[in-house]
Amino acid sequence: MDSLRNALTQIKAWLDWLPTPAVALAIVAIACVIALIVHNVVHRLLRRLIAERRPYLLSVLTRLQGLTQLAILIVALFIAIPVAPFDPETRYWLTRIVLISLVTLIGWGMITTLNILAELYLRRFRLDTKDNLLARKHLTQVRVLLRTVDVLLIILTIGAALMTFEPVRQYGVSLFASAGVAGLVAGLAARPVLSNLFAGVQLAMTQPIRIDDAVMVENEFGTIEEITSTYVVVKLWDWRRMVVPLTYFIEKPFQNWTRESSAITGKVMLYLDYRAPIGALRARLDELVKASPLWDGRVCGLQVTDCKERVIEVRCLMSGATSGNASDLCATVREKLIEFLQRDHPDALPTQRVDLAVVSEPKVDAKTPPPFVEPRERQP
Repeated sequence: MDSLRNALTQIKAWLDWLPTPAVALAIVAIACVIALIVHNVVHRLLRRLIAERRPYLLSVLTRLQGLTQLAILIVALFIAIPVAPFDPETRYWLTRIVLISLVTLIGWGMITTLNILAELYLRRFRLDTKDNLLARKHLTQVRVLLRTVDVLLIILTIGAALMTFEPVRQYGVSLFASAGVAGLVAGLAARPVLSNLFAGVQLAMTQPIRIDDAVMVENEFGTIEEITSTYVVVKLWDWRRMVVPLTYFIEKPFQNWTRESSAITGKVMLYLDYRAPIGALRARLDELVKASPLWDGRVCGLQVTDCKERVIEVRCLMSGATSGNASDLCATVREKLIEFLQRDHPDALPTQRVDLAVVSEPKVDAKTPPPFVEPRERQP
């Protein structure tokens, strides 16, 4: 720092023949150029040192590049502004700009540090496993809390930057002194933002939903794709996206198919004739389910759950390690059972029975038309 200050002082002496504003701008520009050159040289040396040994540190260094550039520029300006021959008013405003940049640097650095620490923490969890409940729990908690903290840090950074100006500081004190009506109006105006902010904190703590959860929202099935500080993105089964406010999952009921575990039980409903062979159907279901790689070995059963006027209701239960496996298993079993009934037991499929009864049998000659036959429906 002293060497840079001495070099700028010598440059100032060499440029005395120029107008004073030009000398001041030249000193500031030279200081910034020197700072950027030093930054680039150090950055390249660090990349060469850790490129092969520490690939993750290389990605961290890349993410910090903009932050470190701003930091070294602030240092260069803090050294150059006192040396440059600016008039008092210009020096005052340049100092204020540098001070605001310093506040921004601190806020940006805190947000970046929190994001890097969160990524380091989440590297131990993986979502591409069969039982990813623990990974989804930590991923949701960290991401929601991280976004909430980011919003708070941005608000605090903006507030701290504005408070560097004396008029704004006095205005803020006067607002705090008369914060009765103003606080009420501001609270009403910011109610949607604050409600979503508090809902995000509550979601992170209680976790009614997590990243990659299978949910049923507004009669639509999908998975939780993203949880932001204000809304949740649900990826529907047909790849559409449903955007839902955070408060929805606090105030309204919904179905979470993977709340405690990724495994789920699926069902197939069949409506058959009373002559359906339940024993043969149960044996066929057991054979199909146990032969499928989608079955997780937990649940397989068949029950007659209801008797209606014309048909019986048969429920087949089977389980899968994930909701996708259970859904595919149900579709396969449904097709195979219908094919089995059509081929081996066609009389088990629902039928409409009709009796033909002769109304009367009068003696007729050749000119008399045949007797009228009225169709009559008979209950099974």
